[in-house]
Amino acid sequence: MNGKINGRLFLLLMLLAACCGQALALHSTTRLAHHGRSRHHLGILWNPLFRPTHESLLRQNEEVDRLELPRIQDQDELDQLKLSGALLPINESEALHFDPRLASERRYCRPWTRDFVEDISQAYYREFHAQLQVNSAVRTVKDQKRLRRHNRNAAPESGETASSHLAGITVDLQRRGMTTPQIQWMEQYMVPLQALGLVEPEEERHQWVFHIMVSDRYEGWRESNVLAVKEPPESLPQPAAEQSIEPPPLSIVAQQP
Repeated sequence: MNGKINGRLFLLLMLLAACCGQALALHSTTRLAHHGRSRHHLGILWNPLFRPTHESLLRQNEEVDRLELPRIQDQDELDQLKLSGALLPINESEALHFDPRLASERRYCRPWTRDFVEDISQAYYREFHAQLQVNSAVRTVKDQKRLRRHNRNAAPESGETASSHLAGITVDLQRRGMTTPQIQWMEQYMVPLQALGLVEPEEERHQWVFHIMVSDRYEGWRESNVLAVKEPPESLPQPAAEQSIEPPPLSIVAQQP
């Protein structure tokens, strides 16, 4: 009698274990499916106009080579460029501030890059009454090597795809925290400038910044063009989350001769 009872208890325990196992498997599958949708959803959210590409890095280095600019090796070389005026300090203003983690001796760039940063930050402030943030400007080769130790997505310090920060012609502007209309405004501001070969922008995914290389041609173009306002092309997509907000006007527009 006891043997039969024990046998029934054993069968009952086995059935309970099997049911629990199926429930656990279903729960795990549901969680995986949920996370899969989240990753896909995040992928949709990151839909930049200026995707980082190998070709973009090549164009940036071609510009550095055309200008015959050195890849700044160390602090001594950086200090010499500052003293000569080849690198100028980026100035904070009501429209622009720095990531506090950016060392003061790294808040420098080429004169034409500074002109661009001042222009876009002032136009952005007029549109949104908010500041742009500079996350990175000039770097040395030593800086870049150090950066690559903990950020494998950073560009190399040498070769045909080396970081253009090493020549002082590039800045990173904070993208994280911007609204969809603000991001779209930034993109539209740079579209005609990129088409003219004046800037080479990238929207980095892992660092969430606008990485923008500025050509020295921007300096001459800036002097020969007036500030204008133009509505962005209607073909550009509207913000997904804020459909009621119109895309911002472009503040600097190329005037054809």
